[in-house]
Amino acid sequence: MKIDSHHHLWNYSSEEYGWIDEQMALLKRDFLPAHLAPHVKSIGFDGTIAVQARQSIEETEWLLGLAEKSELIKGVVGWVPLCSSSVDEHLKRFSKSPKLVGVRHVLQDEPDDRFMLRPEFLNGLKCLSQYDLAYDILIFPKHLGAATELVSMFPKQRFILDHIAKPPIKEGAIDAWKVGLERLAQYPNVWCKLSGMVTEADWAKWKPTHLTPYLDVVFKAFGTQRLMIGSDWPVCTVVAEYQLVMETVLTYISALSDEDQAAITGGNAVRAYKLG
Repeated sequence: MKIDSHHHLWNYSSEEYGWIDEQMALLKRDFLPAHLAPHVKSIGFDGTIAVQARQSIEETEWLLGLAEKSELIKGVVGWVPLCSSSVDEHLKRFSKSPKLVGVRHVLQDEPDDRFMLRPEFLNGLKCLSQYDLAYDILIFPKHLGAATELVSMFPKQRFILDHIAKPPIKEGAIDAWKVGLERLAQYPNVWCKLSGMVTEADWAKWKPTHLTPYLDVVFKAFGTQRLMIGSDWPVCTVVAEYQLVMETVLTYISALSDEDQAAITGGNAVRAYKLG
């Protein structure tokens, strides 16, 4: 299978998606599987992973409901209150759906840069192993040190780094992010998504070549067996259309062996998320 490992879906409301500001005005509408499917099919991909965009039990329920009715959505990375004593109760209920493959918390928005190391958060993460779920790490470069501490504590937990940790591509800065990323990549239980890069670039002036130095670092750090392609649709569309975003990575990997390309375009996602 060829898998787009990262996209979002929503029924838009300004109250629930306050992070969508005027710069992202074109995102202020509904984005549903029927809107995504033609894009996925246009590049010959077979399925997707839908990822939470707001931190609510209701959204997780909604995404799982969509996935259960859709052949396109192979898995859902939902949200549960990891810091709550009720986390196991929610995981037990949601795990009845085979489409739940992972959990994510929007760590990048927490005022505490070391939020992920709080005892209550760690207790929540411990519960994931009982349900064989992956954990998506959504962070900025400044969080890479804490993330490295986190993954070292859970050597059997599967972690997936979203958006290559959002390096400052617009500014062309690379060194500090590179050091942190390389340290995190030393842990074999961590995968990384080749996603979310265009929105870190200069929206008006970006070119695919602007991403190349960052892709070079990621490939050297993680190798071809722990990387997976993702669109970050529809967020990516504030900068570039779905096809161009995906083809930027597909072009970059085109010189690799068929085996390595197959891993990055689907096989690694299947393994990391244990897709059926």
